[in-house]
Amino acid sequence: MKRILIYIAALFVLMTSATGQAAQQEVKKKMDQLNAKTRIATLAGGCFWCVESDLEKAPGVLKVVSGYTGGPGENPTYENYGKKGHVEAVQVFYDPSKITYEKLLDIFWRHIDPTDAGGQFGDRGPYYRSMIFYHDGEQKRIAEKSREALGKSGRFDKPVATEIREFTGFYDAEGYHQDYYKKNPLQYKSYRQGSGRDQFLEKTWKNDQCAIPPAPAKAYKKPDKKSLEKKLTPLQYEVTQKEGTESAFQNEYWNNKKEGIYVDVASGEPLFSSLDKYDSGTGWPSFTRPLDPGLVVEKKDNSLFTQRTEVKSRYGGSHLGHVFSDGPAPTGLRYCMNSAALRFIPKEALEKEGYGQYVTLFEKK
Repeated sequence: MKRILIYIAALFVLMTSATGQAAQQEVKKKMDQLNAKTRIATLAGGCFWCVESDLEKAPGVLKVVSGYTGGPGENPTYENYGKKGHVEAVQVFYDPSKITYEKLLDIFWRHIDPTDAGGQFGDRGPYYRSMIFYHDGEQKRIAEKSREALGKSGRFDKPVATEIREFTGFYDAEGYHQDYYKKNPLQYKSYRQGSGRDQFLEKTWKNDQCAIPPAPAKAYKKPDKKSLEKKLTPLQYEVTQKEGTESAFQNEYWNNKKEGIYVDVASGEPLFSSLDKYDSGTGWPSFTRPLDPGLVVEKKDNSLFTQRTEVKSRYGGSHLGHVFSDGPAPTGLRYCMNSAALRFIPKEALEKEGYGQYVTLFEKK
């Protein structure tokens, strides 16, 4: 179906192809046009229309370019890139101060089927397989760690098949492929729906209780018992280490309306955002979702003669509270937390406190 749409679009657009040298010059030109801190990630996840559309929406991403990579053949075009050994891919230009490579990969995983070695969704063949092309040793290390974490997450019942390979070159796709989802919204929506991509993603990720543990920009870990006793107040220790519960309406953050994020009082893991906070009427700080699903763990709690879902921080192991299914849209969830398990960091202090990647959340659109 995608091929048919391509031929229709090609009737109205002059198709051009760049030489290998020109393709690399174009990458350099894009880099020069952006700031010196810009980084590039090269990723393949099937149809580049879809991958471009999905990743371009991520905060901190400056630009996404569709193209061909991974093969020995020079000067590929849409008509012959597969024969020349290339795959459809995208180059993601991003600001590392606003989004990390780890987080970019986390988003990438959530928009593909990493267990499919024969293509992606309705598009079959090796030129549609998922791949990560690393640009340096650090990207290779992060990519391998991220893939390993995904494989151990329990999300899939099949092994992860996404290849990790060294980047060698990239050729921009023809002009009519760039921003296809913007230029041809009806054709794009029809293709995407017919491919089965969205149906798979909805089924796989609709309940984020088994999210991929991220590889954070800084390491988070649980302090030892002696350090916790010294660092935490008696109430904070009782709540986080002994699964206690503080009094409703008599805690620090239940009525806090300031903008910022809430982190684990023990480990510092970023857990919730004021953007997702609401007044649940319960007297405890309540949120519709975690700031990063990968940093919370949910487990069944059969205490108090009823079954509930406990929420804990992933690395610190702190008891935070419980999640209930009586919350407002868009998630329908109520993450009912203990203030004693949290530390609030106002938006103006995020950079200073080492959470600068979240500043963009509070920038006015």
